[in-house]
Formats: sequence, structure tokens, C-alpha cells
Amino acid sequence: MENLNINWFPGHMAKTRRELQEKLKLIDLVIELRDARIPDSSANPMLNSLIGEKNKLIILCKSDMADPVQTKKFINEYEAGGAFALDVDLVGGKNCNLIKPYIKKASASIIERRQKKGIINKEIKIMVVGIPNVGKSTFINKIAGKKSLNTGNKPGVTKNSNIWIKINNEFLLLDTPGILWPKFESNDVALRLALCGSIKDELLPIRELTVFGIGYLKEYYPDLLKARYRLESLENTEDIIAEIGKNRGCLRKGGEIDYEKVYKAFLQDVKNAKIGAISYDRREG
Repeated sequence: MENLNINWFPGHMAKTRRELQEKLKLIDLVIELRDARIPDSSANPMLNSLIGEKNKLIILCKSDMADPVQTKKFINEYEAGGAFALDVDLVGGKNCNLIKPYIKKASASIIERRQKKGIINKEIKIMVVGIPNVGKSTFINKIAGKKSLNTGNKPGVTKNSNIWIKINNEFLLLDTPGILWPKFESNDVALRLALCGSIKDELLPIRELTVFGIGYLKEYYPDLLKARYRLESLENTEDIIAEIGKNRGCLRKGGEIDYEKVYKAFLQDVKNAKIGAISYDRREG
């Protein structure tokens, strides 16, 4: 495949980057939300340079959609590197009761330093960051215990100015619009982000995206792919696409396969985890 050369840096994202740099001066703790299905691809490489030495907590969202074996490997890797990390399902509620305790764990060194200086009961100022459609607004609503922000299942819902939200008397949360990085380092990163709904489908050739997704599932989750589409064989990707079209009724008049419909149906299934709990970034061993 040719290099897709996708440049995804709309004006509001460039503005957000500048604002992040300014607001970080006020911040004690950064919570970075990543998609549990793509922990590598959904990690913004710009953030580490922006955050610097700030305390950080990594939250893997949508863990119900991800392969639990792979999620555990990523969590173990982060913790082995000295990071605080937690996987959550914000909709189903898995591990949501652990979010505040983990925030306290990640903030413990800050609180300890303050206590030594005689500073007590001061709120921890937290910045919540992440790529589009990772679940930032849902995350904040969950720990705030009320609907305080707009949420949506598509990239770019939160574009407004930064918003401070008070959580009890312990935390002040700063929400920020989702930002991606100026240019993707590889086709695979862009394709994985698109499969999980973090960038818009129309930025990528829909056929290439479908072929990539089916190829990945053939290699790592063949049983789930077979079961979802009642496939007889996984030998040839073109045959798989045609069989999906027949089994899903993606046909034109005369029984000809409507490939555009097949691509859209498959990609919708991937985004909504209809095929199963799948991780598109992985660790072997």
C-alpha cells in the first residue's frame, strides 16, 4: 500500500496544543485516556514532550471491546515502567469504582510534598487528555457523578474552550478537546485509528481499510471472524469479502455484490465490537 500521507491537524487542534502548553503550568496530574483496543496507536506521542515530568495516570477506555489478555499485558507493561494504569469500561461500569483511588495513588507524591510544606486540603488539579472519541467526556461525567459535558460516539464532539469541573473538594478536572498529532508515523497507525473510530472513515480508502481489518482478524482472531460472518474458509481475502456480502445481503439487483455496502457493514461491526473483543495493537509472549 502506498503511504497514505494523512495530515490530521485542524485549526482547533493546533490551538488546543498551544492552550495545553499554557494550562500545564497549573496542572498537578495528567490523566491520559487511551483506547484499550489500540493502546499504542491511541497514545499521542506529542503528549510526553508537553507533559514533561508531571505525574501521569493512563486509563485504557472501552476495555469491554478489547481482548482482555492483551489489555492485561499492556497494563503490566505500564506498571513495570513505573506508571499508574487502569483499564475501564465507562459504559458498563467495569473498574469505574477504582478511578478515584487510582487518581489518589497517582497523586500521592504531590500530596506528600505539600504536607511537608504544611499545605493541606488543597485540590489536585488534573488535566484529562486523549485523542478524539476515546471517551473523555464520558469519563469526566462518570467521576463527576452527573452529566456535565457533551458526549458523543464520533470524533470532534468536544471543541469548545477548556472547562474546569470540580469533583467534591479533592479534585479539579480540566477537560480538553481531543487532539491527534500532525502526521501519522505509519499507515498501520492511521488504519487502526480509523477502525476504532478515532479518525473519520472518509480520510482513508474504505477498501484498503476493510482489507487491512480482515487481514488482521484472519491472522489473530480467525474463529471470531468465521463465527460472525458464517465463513467456510479464510484462505482468500477477496473471497471473504464476497462471502460477507452474500451472507449479509449486501447485494444489488440481480444478485451482484454491492462491495461498498460490504465495506461499510464490516467497518461498522468492527467499530461496535460486533465481531468480538479484539485488540488491534498487541504484545506477543
